[in-house]
Amino acid sequence: MPDTKKFIENLSGAGKSIGVLTSGGDAQGMNAAVRAVVRMGIYVGAKVYFVHEGYQGMVDGGDNIKEASWESVSSMLQVGGTVIGSARCKDFRTHEGRLRAALNLVQRGITNLCVIGGDGSLTGANLFREEWSGLLDELVQSGQISEEAAQTHSALHIVGMVGSIDNDFCGTDMTIGTDSALHRIIEVVDAIMTTAQSHQRTFVLEVMGRHCGYLALVSALACGADWVLIPEMPPKDGWEEQMCHKLSESRLRGSRLNIIIVAEGATDRHGNPISSNAVKDLVVRCLGFDTRVTILGHVQRGGTPSAFDRILASRMGVEAVLALLEASPGTPACVVSLCGNQAVRLPLMECVQMLQAARSKHAELCVPMVMVPATVSNNIPGSDLSIGADTALNAITDVRRHTLVSECVCVWGGGHVYLFVKSTVLSHPNACALLQAFESLLQLVDARSRYEEFCVPMCMLPATISNNVSGTDLSIGADTSLNAIVEVRCTTLTDAAYIYEEPFDIRDLQSNVKHLTEKMKTSIQRGLVLRNENCSENYTTDFIYQLYSEEGKGVFDCRKNVLGHMQQGGAPSPFDRNFGTKIAAKAMQWISKKLKEFYREGHVFANSEDSACLLGMRRRALVFQPVIQLKDETDFVHRIPKEQWWLRLRPLMKILAKYKTSYDVSDSGQLEHIVLLSID
Repeated sequence: MPDTKKFIENLSGAGKSIGVLTSGGDAQGMNAAVRAVVRMGIYVGAKVYFVHEGYQGMVDGGDNIKEASWESVSSMLQVGGTVIGSARCKDFRTHEGRLRAALNLVQRGITNLCVIGGDGSLTGANLFREEWSGLLDELVQSGQISEEAAQTHSALHIVGMVGSIDNDFCGTDMTIGTDSALHRIIEVVDAIMTTAQSHQRTFVLEVMGRHCGYLALVSALACGADWVLIPEMPPKDGWEEQMCHKLSESRLRGSRLNIIIVAEGATDRHGNPISSNAVKDLVVRCLGFDTRVTILGHVQRGGTPSAFDRILASRMGVEAVLALLEASPGTPACVVSLCGNQAVRLPLMECVQMLQAARSKHAELCVPMVMVPATVSNNIPGSDLSIGADTALNAITDVRRHTLVSECVCVWGGGHVYLFVKSTVLSHPNACALLQAFESLLQLVDARSRYEEFCVPMCMLPATISNNVSGTDLSIGADTSLNAIVEVRCTTLTDAAYIYEEPFDIRDLQSNVKHLTEKMKTSIQRGLVLRNENCSENYTTDFIYQLYSEEGKGVFDCRKNVLGHMQQGGAPSPFDRNFGTKIAAKAMQWISKKLKEFYREGHVFANSEDSACLLGMRRRALVFQPVIQLKDETDFVHRIPKEQWWLRLRPLMKILAKYKTSYDVSDSGQLEHIVLLSID
């Protein structure tokens, strides 16, 4: 087979200038995107410019547009908001303002723009691009630029990245900042639940979302809220009585608290706003419960970005630079999006038009529902959402009411743990479905020929902080562990990471020490080295610590920290709570379907490959994969998949740490198209 790999060494940014700006509302992770654009741009030989204060800085020019250096983006990865500033700009909405902006860019040779913002910011960028040639003609006619300058800068290329905590942009599963905002919400909810339980209180939480209820809906799933109100799904008339009945039932079952989450843009079916205070007054009036209101407001925009947002923004920033390098005069403005676990490029205006059409015709399309289990949605009475217990177990019990499953005993964790689900099929008690760890599940499948009791549907859900299960890009627990690591140590860029999958020797260690020493002699006087516990038998943590300490004398000091089981502790992240909920619900749907499919003559007999599966996230979708087929993809000796997608991030880490390396861009996002499906 011909080698189809394409490497970044063959893509040059020499002679190109890239401007990067943040516009609209700020979102955690924007700085990580800016940093990735700057460092990737410089790495390929381009000049990169900060455009401070968004479009206002582009219009005003002067010191608002400054060339960025490698060091100028140091120590911004962990900072929330946007350090280059953002501002609403009325001037850019006028033709005269865009003419001034074009002049400022041409004077600096900038014909490539990375715009990080919401749909309004990206729409403005596309209009700017469409008017570009006409603006240059006007500048030539007024004598502000030469004909030669107009020809040299004849095409403006635009690549967008969506920064919005609301997750309100069509075409991407997650926007930069959404995961961090969910962290802030869940932190508040978890804290409130303790005081609510102590005093038998009801809490009404108002979260952001004037037009999009994603934060409200997903945080409700993640915390086990009793009720949620979102703008996309106005409740039916009489919802007040229904909600109060639900809260009363919860108290009668022994619950000492109630949580109601309200999106700030929630309305009833007549367009009347439903405020958090109105909900509180309703509960007090009808039930007499001690009820308090908490309005989170801009707390949701604050704080450090989560591990997910740092990685997402970094991947998108690198992808944006690649898109600009590959752009031609006929290439439409694109937006870098996330589909499942894969970066894709979509025509910017197709996404905007789809969003506008959705808002005007089918408001429910405005919410990216990737994190919401369909089964939970099916359990919503009418247009309301009612969620009872916690995360995955809650999903299983909810699905149980609508499937053949009658009993459920659940034990969660990584390694060899089991979830046994007894079921009754047409009043026959002999069927049993199992959710089991991978190696144990293979043993059960192998034993089917000897024990008919194992001829039942089996499904495994990947749950391990190591993220080392074959057949899935992501495992429950890995995101929580990453956040624990980030919160404890990763306040700076990693300079070296030693892992089992990439063998290293003393020459590599020497090179890393030299690289860090040279870095410390610049204005960046901080460093971080990470070591996997099993990366080498001889190059231990103590050895590496002593090596860096000795070689860094007179230049830097070293400290050592072994995180250990801190990575396994703490409350689960919002991503893990909702990922667990989603795949558990999907697994129960699958089991219910298989129980019916394999029911024959009074009992269940499932002996085919597709009746024992792992449910995993692979690139763009959740897929059920027979564990027998995954056997060849697994290195059982070292308990890892033979191919691990995240190793493709390794070169990116090195590039952003200023190492020269080879990076395969064959799998980078390609321009695709989206279609708005009609809903009857």
